[in-house]
Amino acid sequence: MTISPAEVPTSDAARVGPPPLVCPLDLRARSAAGLIGFLAQSTGPLREEALHLGADEARSRAAFVMAELNAGAVHVVSTTWTVPLPWFALVDPDTRRIVLAPQNDPARQLSWRVAMADARRRIARAHTIVKRSIGENGPARVLADTGRWLENFHPHSAVELDYGGLVQLVEDKDLLEDTSAQDVNAIIDALEAGDSEAVALRYESLREFWSELGLRERHG
Repeated sequence: MTISPAEVPTSDAARVGPPPLVCPLDLRARSAAGLIGFLAQSTGPLREEALHLGADEARSRAAFVMAELNAGAVHVVSTTWTVPLPWFALVDPDTRRIVLAPQNDPARQLSWRVAMADARRRIARAHTIVKRSIGENGPARVLADTGRWLENFHPHSAVELDYGGLVQLVEDKDLLEDTSAQDVNAIIDALEAGDSEAVALRYESLREFWSELGLRERHG
C-alpha cells in the first residue's frame, strides 16, 4: 500500500514524508498473529474443523513467525467485526474520508489518516486522561498498547484507521451518520472536564452503532 504525504492531514507541529509512504502488508506475520488470536478464543470443535494439525503445534509455528519480527512490529493491526473504540482517539474526526461505492465494491471505504507525530500526541493525551479518570485497565490499556506500537515507526510516517470490510455490512445512511470518532474524542474531552453526563450520552451513541455489528457476528 502506497500513498503520498499530501494525502495525510497534518498539524503545524507534524511533518510527513518524504514520499512515497509505503505500508508493507506483512501477510505472514499478520496471519500468525491472527492464528494465535483464533487459538485463544475458539472452542475445541471449531479448532479441529479449521486446523489440519494440533493446536499446540499451530501455536508453536505461529509464535516462531512472530519471533522473526525481533524488535519490530507488523505495520497493519486489525480486528474482526468491530473497531476498538480507543483507536478513534488517534484521529481528528473532521478528516474522515468516505467513498460510497456499492457495498460489494472494493472501492467502498471509510477511513481517517493522521501524521505519526499527531497520532502519538493524541494517544498520549487520551491515555493520560483515561488512566486518571477510570484506571489503568480497559480503554487505558488499549491506549497504552497502541502508543507502544506507534513508537516502532518513523516519526515522519503516517497512520490510517479504516473500517476495512465492515463497510460492506453497513448501509450508506448509517456510514454517513456514524459519529464514532466524534463520540470517542468528545468522551475524552468530557472525562478531562469531569462531565459524566456527556460521557454517558456519547457512550450510548457508540453502543447503539457497534452493538448492531456485534449481533451480526453472533448470528450472521
